Amino acid sequence: MTLLAATAISKRYGGLMALSDVDFAVAPGEFVAVIGPNGAGKSTFLNVLTGLTPPSTGTVTFGGRDITRAPTHRRIRAGLGRTFQHGRLFPRLTVLENVMTGAAIRGGRSESQLRAASLAALDRMGLAPEADRAIGSLSYGQRRMVELCRALACEPRMLLLDEPAAGLNSGEVEQLMARLTALRAEHELAVVLIEHNMGMVMRLAERILVLNFGSPIAEGTPAEVQSDPAVLSAYLGEGYGHARD
Repeated sequence: MTLLAATAISKRYGGLMALSDVDFAVAPGEFVAVIGPNGAGKSTFLNVLTGLTPPSTGTVTFGGRDITRAPTHRRIRAGLGRTFQHGRLFPRLTVLENVMTGAAIRGGRSESQLRAASLAALDRMGLAPEADRAIGSLSYGQRRMVELCRALACEPRMLLLDEPAAGLNSGEVEQLMARLTALRAEHELAVVLIEHNMGMVMRLAERILVLNFGSPIAEGTPAEVQSDPAVLSAYLGEGYGHARD
């Protein structure tokens, strides 16, 4: 069964081909990573999946429905949750209020329901005690977790995470991985992860898609990808496999 499918996705900006004929599918509850060097098209691809960027060609389906031209808020209501590479929190709001802004996008819920959903998301990420604090008083790592809570408050079936470990220290990365593992186990969430932290990718992902210059160059299990000559040459480096032995 397929939850999300992207077929023959291409994106052109004038003479620049940011994505070229990308096929991608994710099953319910599956954890898939998308990796590649800077400029490979990873964030553009995530923007196509979430409706921020329309594809030049190709189709996107979610839950069996064509959402290729659907606006972002309809995708969120259908069950797509997303975080961004660069934080988009509201500095003058509290932690809870920031999460509630995300929960409100789902629509159809009263303020008390939005509050309950937001508090539940904060609790799942261990941040419920910080609910009434100003965002600016939190550490960078905590703010990144709040962004994830905001996506969770929409009660998604799939989370799309754009470099969630960027800027985190090793302890915060371990905490993030533990939270994501628990969320998948408890809620059968599908996860699509863009990340440069290869330790995190190799430990969490069941399958990896590798992009380079907007085109897929490999797809497979972590073991298959980290030994693929094309991936070693384009991204991981020739010494990567030996360094892990």
